[in-house]
Amino acid sequence: MADVKREIERKYEAAPEIRLPDLTGVAGTAASVPRGVVELDAVYYDTDDFRLAAGSVTLRRRTGGDEEGWHVKFPVAPGVRDEIRAPLSATLPDELAELIRSRVRDRPVVPVVRLLSSRDVHHLADAEGRLLAELSVDTVLAERLAEDGAGATTGWTEIEVELADDGDPDYLDAVEERLAAAGVRPSASGSKVARALAETAPGERTAPETGDEEPGDTAGGQVLAHVRRQIGTIVTLDPAVRRDLPDAVHRMRVATRRLRSAFKTYRKVLDRTVTDPVGAELKWLAAELGTGRDHEVLEARLLQRVDEVEPALLLGPVRGRLERWGAAERTGARRRILAVLDGERYLALLGTLDALVADPPLLPAAGEDAAGTLTRAVLKDHDRLTARVEHALDLPPGPGRDLAMHEARKAAKRTRYAGEAARPVLGKPAKRLAKRVKAVQSLLGDHQDGVVARDALRALAVHAHGAGESAFTWGLLYGREEAAAARLEHRLPHVWARASEARLRAALKS
Repeated sequence: MADVKREIERKYEAAPEIRLPDLTGVAGTAASVPRGVVELDAVYYDTDDFRLAAGSVTLRRRTGGDEEGWHVKFPVAPGVRDEIRAPLSATLPDELAELIRSRVRDRPVVPVVRLLSSRDVHHLADAEGRLLAELSVDTVLAERLAEDGAGATTGWTEIEVELADDGDPDYLDAVEERLAAAGVRPSASGSKVARALAETAPGERTAPETGDEEPGDTAGGQVLAHVRRQIGTIVTLDPAVRRDLPDAVHRMRVATRRLRSAFKTYRKVLDRTVTDPVGAELKWLAAELGTGRDHEVLEARLLQRVDEVEPALLLGPVRGRLERWGAAERTGARRRILAVLDGERYLALLGTLDALVADPPLLPAAGEDAAGTLTRAVLKDHDRLTARVEHALDLPPGPGRDLAMHEARKAAKRTRYAGEAARPVLGKPAKRLAKRVKAVQSLLGDHQDGVVARDALRALAVHAHGAGESAFTWGLLYGREEAAAARLEHRLPHVWARASEARLRAALKS
């Protein structure tokens, strides 16, 4: 069974002429306790085109020390990584293979570097003996195992300071200040394997390609940069979704929507005959991801509504029925999402996205000035939003208006995404535009959540009545949702006025 450790550490160059300073007295450090020398033998794995290294992900099999086993590390922030560990075995454990699947796809991982490290460990402790950080001086010998450059070796010595579990990151700042005063400088490489690959690379190549490119001033360059960011987000969030990390499903779903929206907004830049089929697959993925998320949001809304009901008006086992209903839905949703991520259709979609950015279907407008092209695209989306909002406001309250407001919500989301995508080119005006349209989207979203909530409340009331329970409270909640919807419909013209055509055009030109 794999376990997880949040690793917060800093690496430093250990030049031969530099000696470690005395760290006692630094931010409560009372002692530096020698823990002996450990010999570590780690083989790092990657695809033959270094897909893991390109994403700053590391996969290794290590023997020696007290952390033998398979480890995969994902970047969280500068100097912060999540390390997922599995017991030592001859082959890569399935639970770790699944976590790197979105990056490696169908390519096998092979040994690329072997690192032999002699680690001199010291524990930095406070006056009560509590561990503050582990400091080690690592003497490293690296051998390239990948076919391109196999047999090349390099070596170095580095200092590593890893914060104790639940430690204060500010402690590392204090240690670094003392090290800097002694002439110790941060390492130029973020990890040992990255340094080994760079220093043993054949020819003039110094590191695996990352695929990052300057977008340039053309519409095509800017749109492709936005598309690449969304694809990168989907790939990066895949292991987070598998690990069931908070908000991971929602963020991955948003990235699929942003990408699909970009294909529609920038149809003058990217050929729709190519992007429309991809957009259909992205719509499928977003729907699969949203099954559990939508129910989770709905359950939270209904539980909040129940909490707002006066105790005297809570008739029957309302909360218990609602919680059982939510639990049943959650169980199936989690299994379904994992099945989707393990399915061939999802992997095929990732491959299609790779192919799209490798050979983008650019139209003649892609070579035009980015500012003008993006501005026109945003305004066109806003025209579409204007028509939908005005249509919804012209309808009387009822199912027709509910549907029209839902369509307006989707148009608002697309316009907001268009403004956010244009921000690198249009700057603050695009940011203001997106903010104003987001307010409209939020109101329309709350209204749609109420529509869905009323449908769920009616179904719950039917089940309660069928079980011989009182349906009074469900009806009360239904009525309150109707009243909330009416208030939102009354507010819509005022919120919409701030995102009107005249204001939007002024924002883009300011």
